[in-house]
Amino acid sequence: MDYKKLDLFTPMIVVLLVFVYLIFAYIGFYYHIRELIGVNMNTIGIILLGLIFYILGYYISKCLLKNKELKINKPRLDKLTGKKFVLTLVILGILLQIINLVYLGGIPLLSGHLKARAATRIWLLSYLLFLPSINILLAKYDDKKYYLLFVIGLILFALTGYRTTAIAIVLSVLITAYYTKDLPWEYLILALIGIFLLLLIVGYVAVKSIEWQTWTLNPIELLFYRAGYTLQVLGNAVVLQGSTHGQLLYNTLTGFMKSTDPRVIVGSTTLGYAHSTTSMIFGPALLDFGLYAMLIQMLLIGFIIGMLYNIQKSLNTAFVGLYAMLLAHVIIWIETGPTDLVILLFFLIAIIIVLLTVKTKKGGNI
Repeated sequence: MDYKKLDLFTPMIVVLLVFVYLIFAYIGFYYHIRELIGVNMNTIGIILLGLIFYILGYYISKCLLKNKELKINKPRLDKLTGKKFVLTLVILGILLQIINLVYLGGIPLLSGHLKARAATRIWLLSYLLFLPSINILLAKYDDKKYYLLFVIGLILFALTGYRTTAIAIVLSVLITAYYTKDLPWEYLILALIGIFLLLLIVGYVAVKSIEWQTWTLNPIELLFYRAGYTLQVLGNAVVLQGSTHGQLLYNTLTGFMKSTDPRVIVGSTTLGYAHSTTSMIFGPALLDFGLYAMLIQMLLIGFIIGMLYNIQKSLNTAFVGLYAMLLAHVIIWIETGPTDLVILLFFLIAIIIVLLTVKTKKGGNI
């Protein structure tokens, strides 16, 4: 097999990783970690339906762009992604995160009480500025010193205790480097192992630092338990389809400004008590509006990711960074579900940049 021709980070990697996640969950079930009991086959069937619609969305986007020659409105793209402008946004994002940590008065990674307050509006703005900008900077401008900004940003965001944020930064930059650098497979494997270890370490330290937490699981057990627990929550969501009547979507869009966590609503609905809970990528839409809403959601995600994938493969430049940012978060959504305003804003930013800068060579919209 010619590994150089293998495109590792196509949208189809999401499908593969869902199955990997299910394997992790079933390991947790097999060993009954913290009394995990498993799920029925209806839940697995709904996951498969969701994946079919995700794949369908991807192939619809592929068909729409087939045989279309794309071109860039270079002056407009350069205005939106110019080096000085993007570099300023990266540095501003880093400075805002430093201000956020000073404002909190400590390191949230080492304190459950601080972590509960770490996602401030300053944090939202800093992440919103930093992640798209660092990926565009690294994708469009080939300069090794910019990787120092990536490392600084990664450390600062990891200190908030949110493993998903740290993983999104590392994974998106890895995907950007994968498409813009000729990375040897040995480096790529080492990087993926590093991401896995970062996931274990940040997740474990954050859990152990929660003052009221009494778990005794080791990092590997915690990984399998989280997968099994989240799959069980999805199983409850399958039974309770449509029970939140749009509350999750509403609070995803507005809850940050009101300090309302949509995942607490997931916990209250599926578990019967207030607890911030994830329900995989399929759960929130199922709880809000039922099966058809979830299938439409998966179709749209597959379509948007597919469009960005094909655009970045054709045009490269800043679009590589945009695709990397979105794919990294869809991968993370496998566990967490789309309940974060900032990630929806990333999708909006990417779509707006594409609509403003990409046309067919015949002059029409893509």
